[in-house]
Amino acid sequence: MSQERFDQAIAAIDRANAEDPNEIEVRGQLRPKEQAHAELAGEWIEALCDAPSEALKLAVRAHHLRRWSLPRSDYPEGRKGYLRWRQELKQRHADETSAILQGCGYDEETVERVAHIILRKNLAGDEEAQALEDALCLVFFETQLGDIATRLDPEKLRDVGLKTLRKMSAPGRERVLSLPLGRDYLALLRELASEIDPASD
Repeated sequence: MSQERFDQAIAAIDRANAEDPNEIEVRGQLRPKEQAHAELAGEWIEALCDAPSEALKLAVRAHHLRRWSLPRSDYPEGRKGYLRWRQELKQRHADETSAILQGCGYDEETVERVAHIILRKNLAGDEEAQALEDALCLVFFETQLGDIATRLDPEKLRDVGLKTLRKMSAPGRERVLSLPLGRDYLALLRELASEIDPASD
């Protein structure tokens, strides 16, 4: 790995995400949302993987690159509109990340691998894509569960929590209970995790 090239790519990704007009408070500090999420996801990748590859580290930092530039409001309401937005958003993240990596001198194989991880089309057969999914779910629980809980009724909150946990691997779900969340939220997540059949992993 060329450390200089890697650092150049990470800096370019961070500069792009620093332009996020949306802010979020993370661990007591107000930050551009996507920049903060990318850094948190990077921390989780280091915890989840013994030796994350260069491609995985790049993918996790760029997984929501300039996410705000394609708002949900540009698409029809309802599940069809939501799914179309999510798919086109992932493709945009992959394409814009590829452009940055090419500009930093990365070879085509690495560029394609990073894009593949970001797209997360094969969680069952791609350990790195699953690791990224686990990291994103952990960041979601840490930074958004409390806010969502104030807006949803208990049954809907359980549904969101269960759907998120089902996207995670068993090792990823084990990490959920180490999140800096209130006792009630941790109890809920522990209960929901117990409802998932290990055979489904």
